[in-house]
Amino acid sequence: MDALPLKPFEEMTPTDYAHIGLKCGLEVHQQLLTRSKLFCRCPAGHYSSSYDAEVLRHMRPTLSEMGEYDGTALMEKKTRKNITYRLHHATVCTYEFDDTPPFFIDDQAIDIALELALLLRLNLVNELHIARKQYLDGSIPTGFQRTTILGVDGWLPFKDRTIRVRQLGLEEDSCREVSDHGHERTYLTDRLGMPLIEVVTEPEMFTPQETAEVCNLIRKVCRSTQKVRRGYGATRQDVNVSVEGGTRVEIKGVPQIWRIPRLIYNEASRQVALLGIMKELNRRGVTPDTITTASKDVTELLIKASYAPVRSAIDRNLKVRCVKLCGFAGLLNTPTQEHTIFAKEFSDRVRVIACLSELPNIVHSDSASESLWPQDWQKLRKRMQAHEDDALILVWGDDRDVQTACEEIVIRATEATSGVPSDTRQPLKDGTNGFERVLPGAERMYPDTDLPPIEIPAERVNRARAVMPEFVWQTEATFRQGAMVEDDIQRLCISPRVLLIQRAMNELGLSGKLLGVVLAQRMRALARAERRPERFSDEALFAILQAHSQERLAKEGIAWLMELILVQSTKDEITDADVIAVLDELDIQKMTDQELQCEVACAIQAADRTQFSTVAKLRRFLMGELMKALIGLVDGRRVWDCLTTTLRTVEPNLAEQWTGT
Repeated sequence: MDALPLKPFEEMTPTDYAHIGLKCGLEVHQQLLTRSKLFCRCPAGHYSSSYDAEVLRHMRPTLSEMGEYDGTALMEKKTRKNITYRLHHATVCTYEFDDTPPFFIDDQAIDIALELALLLRLNLVNELHIARKQYLDGSIPTGFQRTTILGVDGWLPFKDRTIRVRQLGLEEDSCREVSDHGHERTYLTDRLGMPLIEVVTEPEMFTPQETAEVCNLIRKVCRSTQKVRRGYGATRQDVNVSVEGGTRVEIKGVPQIWRIPRLIYNEASRQVALLGIMKELNRRGVTPDTITTASKDVTELLIKASYAPVRSAIDRNLKVRCVKLCGFAGLLNTPTQEHTIFAKEFSDRVRVIACLSELPNIVHSDSASESLWPQDWQKLRKRMQAHEDDALILVWGDDRDVQTACEEIVIRATEATSGVPSDTRQPLKDGTNGFERVLPGAERMYPDTDLPPIEIPAERVNRARAVMPEFVWQTEATFRQGAMVEDDIQRLCISPRVLLIQRAMNELGLSGKLLGVVLAQRMRALARAERRPERFSDEALFAILQAHSQERLAKEGIAWLMELILVQSTKDEITDADVIAVLDELDIQKMTDQELQCEVACAIQAADRTQFSTVAKLRRFLMGELMKALIGLVDGRRVWDCLTTTLRTVEPNLAEQWTGT
């Protein structure tokens, strides 16, 4: 196979995705805007790369409540990682290291989560029961995360159907990874323990684009409350992908929604390719019951090898081993994702589990022309007693790591005979994904005995319902009815200014289009100019808009007045009283037609009309001069019409020049 099993990404259609049975679901993680962390009273949202101390830990799996080990925990044990945590005294305490019992769950976090659960139309629980979820990758120093579920069985409107929401959980965030190389992994603990909700949908999206749209809808619902954190990393989404005949694969921690479609396309392509490889292996008689492999130390055989990575490994007294995969010849170069072949499945396992992270970490016989000399491969085939239909994989490292690598290569080869393994995959910047760990199972969950259940009385739910915002899709519909442009709708429907916009539309009769220009486009321009427009209170902006609705302030003068006030004021918050004071000081009042005609006549009289070859040029010049003089006082259309009428009166002998101008 020399091409991807699917059409190029840009050519794929919903019909193409339906043909392969694509199904996608989401797990959206959103940090909450609380003062404290979830189970201690350390401040939330205080990030810093500085640290006061380091702690070294090693993770070990524990039995679940049912006496079983989680597969992910067992995998992490193989890595033999040294986990180093960098601590800052202002953002971490002994709770995070399980040296102190947890505080009761943060009330502010519960109230925000309840509000979000209501917006997602979930059925709320009567009691919160805290559970522990094992995390042995080191991202949580205790080895487990405390989590709870607030609601189940909700839904979201999407196009002509609904998307079911399975549940909303409330849990503590993990550490920030600093580095991960070989057996050394380092974390910062400033993010650890911050309150985080997890919104889980059913797998009811059937194209990559739909999945991104639903994710964006959940993001807007969360942000509409103004009670969640923003910025890179504050929202992260896990994307679950499967095709017909495949299995659920989780692409974990996608930080940006726009990356979702290509990631899903590549995972769908990967699963289709892996299913094709399974069928070919089974056709060759290679099944889970019949697969044959072998592994041998071939270091001495390759002492004179010319391939630089192998040569370098031997020079450093490292071991080189060869794994024989019977019946796999010709399959390792099979394309699975864009820029990716099947061999990378083995390389990833070696990198993650055996910690042989220096690439390349394997070389295989299907790429013989790019690696060892042909005579070296012939020697290896003889040593391994390999036939033409067998594939060979070389791996190098210290004795213990290379043994682990060989075992993982065999495990991955065995999985290939059954199709698609259940993995958690890492999103890569080019839109492909790589192996991160095996998919966790239910065995990693068990009850937390440190905290009692927490009752959620009806009065608390009613308080959350009383402060929840309008559904974001209803807000969008209102803005569209007001003729607001779509880009402004998407920005403003989750803005803190939503109530201001609705009030300006209802009480002042202003169009959504005008409000979008002022509160989205002009405010962004002022922010880029470092005027700090966020200093305007809603009441101050309403006073400016009201001056326009009363015809004291022209449409063109709104942005001019806003910038003028921002430049003059040093206050951290600008109020409506500040706006009214400026309006009165500038004596901005509605200009009568008679006053406007007088201004226009004076401008015409002051102009040297001999300098202009046509009336059109004269009119453009005068318009510019008048708008400078009358900025903020009168609408531009009104000035243009008055100027045109006056010029026709003053220069009747040039009437023939007005045609077309």
